[in-house]
Amino acid sequence: MPEMKAADVIEYVATIEKLGIHMWIIGGWGVDALLKKQTRTHDDLDIIIQQKDVGKANELLSELGFQNVPRPDTSAWNFVLGDNLGHEIDFHVIVFDDKGNGLYGPLGREEIYPPAGSLWEAGYIDGHRVGCISPEQMVKDHIGYKPREKDYNDVFALCEAYSIVVPEEYRR
Repeated sequence: MPEMKAADVIEYVATIEKLGIHMWIIGGWGVDALLKKQTRTHDDLDIIIQQKDVGKANELLSELGFQNVPRPDTSAWNFVLGDNLGHEIDFHVIVFDDKGNGLYGPLGREEIYPPAGSLWEAGYIDGHRVGCISPEQMVKDHIGYKPREKDYNDVFALCEAYSIVVPEEYRR
């Protein structure tokens, strides 16, 4: 499987942000951004982006050779774009409500994600500052499914680095 390297992430973030689009990194790269070091290999880049910016981001990435990667769960608020090198960017599209909460999902049935106050600007990938979600929210994002070994490693590393209580689901 192709690898999404730190240099790739930095390039995509810089390219998208040149258009005035802000995004927040979640998933595996989000964990590593919070830990300020790469802890494992990653096969994609997961991001949160505002709905108002999706068109511009899609247009730019299309010019770079990215195309829609069909998946059974593809929707207007969650989709994947990939290039011919096997790089994939997994988009999580939100709209902010008047309280600063991200609203994610179909109109009228949105979930609050991420909640107000959980977007951070203090992640680092290879020394480059990136937006991500808070360590506490990142740990919460790992709850509600059967953890894999990498999930255990991510949660324990975040809990140790940020003095967060390890969730019960992760206590062995």
